[in-house]
Amino acid sequence: VQDMVKESWFSEAIADEPDFFLLWEWHIDKTNRHMPVRMDNWPTVFNAVRAVHPETPILILGGHSHIRDCVQLDGRSMALESGRYMETIGWMSVDLDEANSKQNLSFTRRYLDQNRVAYEYHTSQKNETFDTVEGREITAGLEQLFNQFDLSFLFGTAPRDYTLSRDPYPSNGSALSLFVQEALPVALAINNSRANIPNIIITDSAELRFDIYSGPFDKNDQLTTCPFMDSFLFIPNVTAGVANQVLPILNGEGVDERKRALRSLYELGEMYGRGNVERVYRAWLADMDRRSGPERRAMQNLTLGYVTDDACPGVGDDVLHSPLPFFDSPDFIASNAPNVSDDTPIDLVFINFIEDQLLSVLNSIQTEKNYTDADVMSYTPTLASEVFGLYAQAAWN
Repeated sequence: VQDMVKESWFSEAIADEPDFFLLWEWHIDKTNRHMPVRMDNWPTVFNAVRAVHPETPILILGGHSHIRDCVQLDGRSMALESGRYMETIGWMSVDLDEANSKQNLSFTRRYLDQNRVAYEYHTSQKNETFDTVEGREITAGLEQLFNQFDLSFLFGTAPRDYTLSRDPYPSNGSALSLFVQEALPVALAINNSRANIPNIIITDSAELRFDIYSGPFDKNDQLTTCPFMDSFLFIPNVTAGVANQVLPILNGEGVDERKRALRSLYELGEMYGRGNVERVYRAWLADMDRRSGPERRAMQNLTLGYVTDDACPGVGDDVLHSPLPFFDSPDFIASNAPNVSDDTPIDLVFINFIEDQLLSVLNSIQTEKNYTDADVMSYTPTLASEVFGLYAQAAWN
């Protein structure tokens, strides 16, 4: 970004003064970097525009760290970040004044919960008048796709709610516990010639993206909960004593507390910029719960939802909520260790995209063998996105 604002096309783009500048982020290089409204490069872009147009209003739409956030870099600008896709709709407005004015502008912003009732309210419509011809056509097209991909196919009936962060991990109500301790061992054993060989299965906690609710669990729920078509690999004949050390090291256990804190701060900033948002989003939820969670949840008239504390004046949330309960979880999770002696050879199974990290850890905790990708094999044709459906068919019928 520092180089981008010095390029000729950028200078040409901002040379003429408009009524206001509207800036928004996109994938700006091959590393898929994103630009949230804080801890990012927006000030670099903002300052480059301000150097040419010191008073022109600037409106910034940033993203996407999955949080609701707002900052004002000066009195004639606002930068808004509108939460997770199709979960929050961001609204920003400004009362523009005369050219060359130096007075602070009046901005408003709102975080709308994404639902039909909110849309009807803000468009002054009723249920029977809200739909448009175009909207009905889109709905019909989506229903056609829903049927085409058989998204109503029923796998089973979930006996209870399983949540990503509203229940502690591990626990009976944790979706992560369900995934790694119950669903993965069942699903990956289906039609697998190595099913009788003891194993440990390691994945990352960001593999899951949504809660599971009690009741019918269909193909649509399966893809909503875990949409990623990731594969599972394994290394055979790793002794149990060595395999059991991999997960704690992946999660940074045993690292000096000060070094861990510094590393976390560095990684947080890096992840913010790269669009790898899970840790950022979890930190936001934790802060929300810590600030006012128990007190506001005691107010029975409020529903659970986001309670935003950003840097812009006034209240941003369109509907007041009680904060969601939040329990943190490790970056990596694993199935229960097999009940075997430390010298027993087992299969070390893992999600495909952590291969490099896992090999590095494995080579750091033993010296008998230098493991490379030549030692890694496919464990099963079953993909991560298929796991819950297979498990539901086996356990929830």
